[in-house]
Parts: sequence; structure tokens; C-alpha cells
Amino acid sequence: MEHLEVWYAQRLVERLPRLRGRNRHRVSYRHIIDWLIRKPGAFEQYRYREDLFPTSRFRMAYDSLKQTHGDRAAKAYLRILYMAARETEDGVDQALRHLLNEGQPISFEVVEALVRRGQEIPSATQVTVGSINLADYDALMTRQEVAV
Repeated sequence: MEHLEVWYAQRLVERLPRLRGRNRHRVSYRHIIDWLIRKPGAFEQYRYREDLFPTSRFRMAYDSLKQTHGDRAAKAYLRILYMAARETEDGVDQALRHLLNEGQPISFEVVEALVRRGQEIPSATQVTVGSINLADYDALMTRQEVAV
């Protein structure tokens, strides 16, 4: 009752959560990308367009493409989304993260090169914590506070 299962040839293909209430929808870009890639002009007016951004980085990439590519942004974004559907969504997402963090321009060719090369993209957070001298904390307290 809480989910819908899609079976094909005795194999579970997909499990979707049940959506309750009015006007609830779930559109997977993987299901419609083949049609959208052939008609990129339909993307701008697509009713459920917001569902076609798997992560916030995909949305940021689209906004960046709008600034640099203008009217051709939808076509460029759909090519990136198509690659995510056919190759690896996580790989494309990591490539977009890298490009956005570095401030580099986003294009299909650059994202494709990063994904295909399997280039090691630096992790999102690389934190280095130096050694701590605990005596520094003792200096913060007065003798009177220590006595209590």
C-alpha cells in the first residue's frame, strides 16, 4: 500500500513511493529524457520541469548555462541530463560540483570529458585540523575560576 512495484520478466525493475493527496506527481527524468532530447524546445514549457533537476547542482548548472548559452541552454542541459541517465548520475553530479566550485564554465563537452576520463575529482570537503595545545585552554581561565 505504501509503494508501487514495477516488475518485468520476473524481475523487480523499480519501486516508487505512493504519493498521497491532490496534485502530487513524480516524474523521473530517465523516463522522458529520450523524448526531450529530440525536442529540446519543449523543456522550457514542460509542466513538471522542476522534477528534471535530480540535485541542486543540476539546477545550478542549468542556471549557469542560461547565462552563458541563452536560448541554447535547454539543449546543452538536456545533453548533460541524457549523459546522467545513460552513464552515471553521480559521476555527472560530481563533475558539476567540481566545475561550479572552481568557477569554470559549464558545457556538455567539459562534463563529458570529466566523466569519461574517470578523473579523480577532489572530495567536497577536505578538512585539515592541526594539533591542539591544551595548555592554551588553561590560559583562558583565571586562578580564581580554577579554584572553584
